[in-house]
Amino acid sequence: MEYKKFGNIIFARIDKGEEIVTKIMEICEKEKIKLANVNALGAVGEMEIGLFDTKQKKYYAAKHTGDFEIVSLTGNITTKDGKLYNHLHLSVGDKDNKVWGGHLNSAVVSATCELFIYTIDGIVEREFSEEIGLNLLKF
Repeated sequence: MEYKKFGNIIFARIDKGEEIVTKIMEICEKEKIKLANVNALGAVGEMEIGLFDTKQKKYYAAKHTGDFEIVSLTGNITTKDGKLYNHLHLSVGDKDNKVWGGHLNSAVVSATCELFIYTIDGIVEREFSEEIGLNLLKF
């Protein structure tokens, strides 16, 4: 992975074999980022994506392997209990142009990933909501 800062924007290249979520968090820790918007494109060969079941208040995840183009990777960086917290979603397309998507748990780059992190001056915490079953933004 390599990256460069341009004002409040970080532009990164995540390389083949590297795990995307890990690299995003690595950049955020190194650059002391507490609040940001994230988006990316590229290709992955392994991924774990999930869906939150609102009735059961539980995440379900599935692992997939193959050749996938990142149609969209979007999300944000906030904090929970003062520690970095990511909320990322991934949509990918396969060779038949079928799209898969969901909450991103992990994804390993198969070719390259071009990532933008738009940093924001500030901190927004998350707090667990018993009613919803998720860590919601707390302003």
